[in-house]
Amino acid sequence: MRILVIEDELQLSGHVCRALSRHGHILRAESDGAVGLQAALSDPPDLVILDLGLPTMDGLEVLTRLRQTSRSLRVLILTARGEVGHRIKGLTAGADDYLGKPFAMDELVARVEALGRRGAGAASEDVLKVGDLHMNVRDHKVARAGKPIPLSPREFEVLKVLMQEPGRTFSRTELCERVWQRDHQYETRTVEIFITRLRRKIETDFGVPLIHTVRTVGYAISEVSPAGFKPPTPPRA
Repeated sequence: MRILVIEDELQLSGHVCRALSRHGHILRAESDGAVGLQAALSDPPDLVILDLGLPTMDGLEVLTRLRQTSRSLRVLILTARGEVGHRIKGLTAGADDYLGKPFAMDELVARVEALGRRGAGAASEDVLKVGDLHMNVRDHKVARAGKPIPLSPREFEVLKVLMQEPGRTFSRTELCERVWQRDHQYETRTVEIFITRLRRKIETDFGVPLIHTVRTVGYAISEVSPAGFKPPTPPRA
């Protein structure tokens, strides 16, 4: 992929560029928000890695202007760890993913690769599939083994996030941010409630579980149980 890094910490920017170059990506780096925006508009990359705290023009403004011209350009934002409100604003403004600083370079590479796979499948993104579970994103319809499954709008959104990246484990916090997109504190217990509802609807009558709880991390959807899988606790009679 052609990747544009807009980051004013030059040492960090260099580390990011070298790490991603080793994985076959083509990198360009800018340290100024306005200059980075112009670079993205004049020669659109496949992915932008965007810091929020930038000189001349902050990252949220850069993201907002990018989204005015392109909805398909993938954007991963970088934020200082603990800035939950900023991460939510970034996702609400149209970012595809975020990563808190400091971060492990291996995680950044993994997230970039995941965004690359998502972009490669963009042409068929209207239909998501995990095993015999099918979702038509445009028509808001879900079926398993050909049987229609009615979902509430919020259940649909939670399931869509999981199905967009099968096998990836999402934390409860990230699911909250992606689905509810609230700019204030929220109760991650809400995610557990919706996961329970989804399991009841898409698994009870079909035998094979698809949504997995990963110990101490969160949830993933997959035909195969991921490492750290913890079976859900059966409901009390």
